[in-house]
Amino acid sequence: MPLSEFDRHLIRATQSGLPIVARPYEAVGAMLGVSGEMVRERLAQMLDEKLIRRIGAVPNHYKLGFTANGMTVWDVDDARVDALGEQVAALPGVSHCYRRPRQLPLWRYNLFAMLHGRSRDQVQQQADQIAALLGEASRAHDILYSTAILKKTGLRLHEH
Repeated sequence: MPLSEFDRHLIRATQSGLPIVARPYEAVGAMLGVSGEMVRERLAQMLDEKLIRRIGAVPNHYKLGFTANGMTVWDVDDARVDALGEQVAALPGVSHCYRRPRQLPLWRYNLFAMLHGRSRDQVQQQADQIAALLGEASRAHDILYSTAILKKTGLRLHEH
């Protein structure tokens, strides 16, 4: 689907993120000479049209004091992984949770849950909570701790 000139301006204005202000759509609208309502409506249409996948906040956990960040990986019974994954995802310390295919024989894990804490002990306590929830449906698990901060970026418009 071809982008309109307004779409290109909107993408350029938001590709580094929405402004951190009380009314971000109005701020973007002011840059583009339109109302904040028009910005919000067009972004909603772009979501509906699948031109963009989502609009979301990406917190910097390190700046918030959560310096122990661990991806927990679980070998969960395939017949129960979806239902259990939904329960794990609802836990307060889990920022994201998803199912992935196993890569046997090297990688047996099929359920992933990202945990954040101010210490590794806090992350371990959260992992223990997940282990208790999963019970015998979990055959094995591990915690993979972050060693670097990766820059996350959204949609980028590259002109030819």
